[in-house]
Formats: sequence, C-alpha cells, structure tokens
Amino acid sequence: MYENFDELREAALACRNCKLAETRRNVVFGAGNPAAKLMFIGEGPGENEDLQGKPFVGRGGQLLDRMLSHVGLSRERDVYIANMVKCRPPKNRDPERDELDACMGWLRSQVRLIRPKIIVCLGRVAGCALIDPGFKVTRQHGEFFEKNGTVMMGTFHPAALLRNPANTPGALDDFVRLREKYDELT
Repeated sequence: MYENFDELREAALACRNCKLAETRRNVVFGAGNPAAKLMFIGEGPGENEDLQGKPFVGRGGQLLDRMLSHVGLSRERDVYIANMVKCRPPKNRDPERDELDACMGWLRSQVRLIRPKIIVCLGRVAGCALIDPGFKVTRQHGEFFEKNGTVMMGTFHPAALLRNPANTPGALDDFVRLREKYDELT
C-alpha cells in the first residue's frame, strides 16, 4: 500500500502489469489537484495523452475544460482527473477486462489517497466498471449514486460529445447538477 501520492505515481510509471505497457509511449497517471474533492475518471488515454503523458489534453480535454469552466470549476484547482487504464489501448479501442483489472489497483490507490467527495465517471466504460455493470450513460447520465460512502455520477465522455454534439445540452445539465451537489457536500 502506498503512503503518498508521489510514491504511488512512481510505482505506476514503472508498471508492466498488462500488454498495454508494450505499446505505450507514456503512462498517463492523472493530473489536477490531488487534494480535490471532485474526481473525474475516464476510460483510457488517447493518442495525444499517450504522447504528452497527461489525461484529457486533446479536443475532448479542451471540451472538458470548457464544461468545467461553465460551472465555475478549474482542472488545476478543483478536480483530479484519471482514467480506468493508465496506458493507451491500441487504436483507441475499449480497454479489455484484463487491462481494466491490471489497472484497478492503481485507480483504487488514487481514490484512497485523494478521498474525493464525488467521483464522475466519464462514459460507458468507467460507468460500468465503477457504478454498475449495467450502467447506461444515455439513460442514467446525471443521476447520483452512492458507493462505499462516495457520491458518484456518470455522464457522457467528452470524446463521445464531439462525435454526437446533440448530447451536449444534457451533459451541460449534468455539470450544473454536479456543481450543485459539489457545493452541498464541500
């Protein structure tokens, strides 16, 4: 068990627990404020994230930043952002079960050290893994759940919003509800 964030990060950067380590350029550990009360968890790094070693730095990340700003939140100050898997799946495919399992210990340790009040699952993969295996983002986005004393919510992944902008108003409503819950709990 890791006692601090730096120790956890260093261990994760050396990870070879699954086949994704063979094709990655960088481990994308996470970014933001490790003392944040709000944590966002996506699916896995894309090409830009793999190149830079930081989560949500491409067009999806720019959209996420705008959505955070829309409700008065900042990536650097108010949130911590991580992914289900820390290495890019080839061709941006969904992470496979063994890859998710290999990274789950890293994510659990991040959550344990950050101790967020709210976790937001970005997209189907994170929602199914962390909220409920039957989670349907199109039907359940914006709903709050409680698991192990932590409030959780699922919403659309920013990359999915770029592909289907018709869901953006619903996602913005989710962020407004999220901000209300955040203000209530912090």
